[in-house]
Amino acid sequence: MLDVQNQKDGRNIAIQRVGIKDIEVPLIIQRKLKSGKTDSQTVYAKGKMSTNLSKEFKGVHMSRFMEVVEDYRRKNLIGVDIKKMLVDIADKMQTDSAYLKFDFKYFIKKFAPVSNLSSLMCYKCYFEGILEGEKYVFNLGVEVPVTTLCPCSKEISKYGAHNQRALVKVKVSYNDTEHIWIEDLIEEIEKCGSAEIYSLLKREDEKFVTEQAYENPRFVEDILREVVLKLENNEIIKNYEIEVEAHESIHNHSAWAYQSTKK
Repeated sequence: MLDVQNQKDGRNIAIQRVGIKDIEVPLIIQRKLKSGKTDSQTVYAKGKMSTNLSKEFKGVHMSRFMEVVEDYRRKNLIGVDIKKMLVDIADKMQTDSAYLKFDFKYFIKKFAPVSNLSSLMCYKCYFEGILEGEKYVFNLGVEVPVTTLCPCSKEISKYGAHNQRALVKVKVSYNDTEHIWIEDLIEEIEKCGSAEIYSLLKREDEKFVTEQAYENPRFVEDILREVVLKLENNEIIKNYEIEVEAHESIHNHSAWAYQSTKK
């Protein structure tokens, strides 16, 4: 049968990334419990997989991506070893580079600050892996909502101050010999806002959170700097990227701050 993908292409253009996206898969996440023990959580994820394409060839064999996915799914290994999965993709495609990303929603049990009632908080997260020859990069991404209260509004107002929900997006990379728990990263980020956000609050909890935010006013600049300090003080993290967006309650726009660095 004719192999069209392996036919020669005369346009002399190499493609940096070509592949498939919106793959729906069960992703296995290693989870840290409050007790200090660990287990796993299987989540629904959407995946993106790609490789490079030499200028000599017309296309890649798209089915080979799904062959790797199905092999890992049967063995319950999707998400367990990102680096090995990238190596297998590259081998299948007979190249030295591969890329994959899994976007998923991760649930963590949180306890209200006063009533101690438990509820599940949902966080958008992703795993991203990049293989280029011998070089491997792994990125962990999280999106964490926090409460912010405006220091300027508190300072100039006779009473009250406007507050809003802010989203803190953080991407960190670290060596594959190390490990950072999603729970730990999210917990550190939540400490950087004026107050944390919860799924379930009773009146006594709402009073506590509201007063806590009022006593801890922060601009988006403050939050970003606090996150930078925490990431800089983490010896495991090599590189990071931070984006803070506050959905303003008294403006028709958002306040925004961004920082990225390489150690």
